Amino acid sequence: MKPPLFLLWETGLALSLLYSTAQCGATQSQTQGAVFLPEFALSPQGSFLEDATEDQFLTYRYDDQASRMTGSDEDGDSGWDAWGTWSDCSRTCGGGASYSLRRCLNGGNCEGKNIRYRRCSNMDCPVESGDFRAQQCSAHNDIRYQGMVYEWIPVPYEPSAACALRCQARGRSLTVELAPKVLDGTRCRADALDMCISGVCQEVGCDRQLGSGAREDNCGVCAGDSSTCRLVRGQALPHVSPEERLQLL
Repeated sequence: MKPPLFLLWETGLALSLLYSTAQCGATQSQTQGAVFLPEFALSPQGSFLEDATEDQFLTYRYDDQASRMTGSDEDGDSGWDAWGTWSDCSRTCGGGASYSLRRCLNGGNCEGKNIRYRRCSNMDCPVESGDFRAQQCSAHNDIRYQGMVYEWIPVPYEPSAACALRCQARGRSLTVELAPKVLDGTRCRADALDMCISGVCQEVGCDRQLGSGAREDNCGVCAGDSSTCRLVRGQALPHVSPEERLQLL
């Protein structure tokens, strides 16, 4: 039996905290309608599909995106059923993740993954909505930790735990991992587009596509070749307004 885990479920911009107990193979939720299974994926139809490769985290490969998007190149002879419909986006703004599942038809001996992801809801969130990771930390503010109630804020970026919900009690040195995984679509770090999916940091290019590897060139153009600008060498002079010039005269 795995220890109790907290699941954050996002509806619009509102977050509610659901408490459930996860067990591999059989799960009994203590909150009606809420289920959290780290090693399983919940399909849009409500059935559970185990990762065929027994990986704890389901990952995304960009190099096979084209064939998986068509749903025909590898479905015929590989033993896989057709890809299912895309799930709802994990976020309503700021960049989230949507997944699609397929079932292995030959007893679990299929090559490849049973899940694929794509980025969604790429429009920026309203400024007043705040940071997505901070929202997940603050959702624990009303929950007692070791008998005390704290105001939780995100800790600075930690490469070894980029996709864990690690929060610090405001005004204290107490740092706690409040959840093993942040919600899908959470930025791995604030200064990059890379996002967490199933607890794994996934690369996001400047084109906002998962795994594309696209980067801005020296001119600030996404996937450009630095041909749209030129380097000017010289000494930068401070700007002097017409009013200031008259005062100098």
